[in-house]
Amino acid sequence: MKNRILAALSTVVIFAFALACGGGSGPSAPAPAAAPPSQAAAVAPAADAPVQATAVLEGRSGSKLTGTAKFVADSGSVTLTLTLQNAPPGEHAAHLHETGDCSAPDAMSAGGHWNPTKSEHGQWGHESFHLGDIGNLHVGEDGTGSLILTTDRWSIGTGDTGDILGHAVIIHEKPDDFTTQPTGAAGGRIGCGVVRR
Repeated sequence: MKNRILAALSTVVIFAFALACGGGSGPSAPAPAAAPPSQAAAVAPAADAPVQATAVLEGRSGSKLTGTAKFVADSGSVTLTLTLQNAPPGEHAAHLHETGDCSAPDAMSAGGHWNPTKSEHGQWGHESFHLGDIGNLHVGEDGTGSLILTTDRWSIGTGDTGDILGHAVIIHEKPDDFTTQPTGAAGGRIGCGVVRR
């Protein structure tokens, strides 16, 4: 009898010891929680992401013209998308002018054509032209018009010769004849906006 009691007690002690050491089929301790990801691992914006600038155009010289000139720099080139509303129907010259100041009622505060290369006025892509010689755009009877130009001669915010920031987009009352120096005989300034980031 005494031997049976000792044997039973030995079994209980061994079972309790096994449970205390994590054996058996009891629940296991939870695994430690994964460390939160560090902020250093966050995805940073790509260094070559597109850079944008915009000029909001307002009427000058009595015009009710409105519009937007949007510039996007990507992969070594800049694309201008110029859109007009409430403009007089017909052909109108668009230029970048030297000074980002549209305060004068006739926009003469914007100065002359932006021409950092000191070239003769002309048509974009031809033998000689200003970096500000954008070209002509057609406005329909509904007062809307648009123009798209892509070039590797401009940049945005680089500080180099072709940097468009701080210049003014001017819409003229007439088309550019691409010949008359230095303005193209494009007439008065009916729209103006400063290029800003």
